[in-house]
This record gives sequence, C-alpha cells and structure tokens, in this order.
Amino acid sequence: HNVAYFMASTDNIGDNTRFAEKNDATFPILADPDKIMCGDYGVLSDYGYARRWTFYIDKKGNIVKIDKNVNPATAGADLVKNLAELGF
Repeated sequence: HNVAYFMASTDNIGDNTRFAEKNDATFPILADPDKIMCGDYGVLSDYGYARRWTFYIDKKGNIVKIDKNVNPATAGADLVKNLAELGF
C-alpha cells in the first residue's frame, strides 16, 4: 500500500529513540511529551499514556476509520486488512 505511517508516543525523544533502536523500527515515532497532539486526538488514557489506536486518514486529511482494538501481536496483519478494506 502506498501510505505514510508513524507512531505517536507521550514519551520524550530520547525514550522513543531508544525504543526504535531496540525494536529496529523502520517508521517514524513522534514524541508528544506535552501530550498536546494525543489530547487533540482523544487517545490519552486516565494514566496520561497514549492508547494504542490506529487512525486511517485519507489524502484529504479526513479520518476514515479509527481502530480502537489494536493488538500488538496482530497489528501488522490487521493494518494490511484494514487498508485493503478501505481502498488505500
């Protein structure tokens, strides 16, 4: 699929960099330690951490789907399935 993707975290840049290096991440990880973006997207948990939700945003910037049931063990396969179903 021809899409851009990234992860957002409430951790700081240093923590995100260490996480990316440890896990060989091949995608950008955005740091939002002030929790502004995460608050704007409504993903902050009661504990101040970002929930694991996936937002599918079309080329016009419209959110076309939010997956609130992300399972890290199946996230890749679920992502591909959802992208196909949405016509990306």
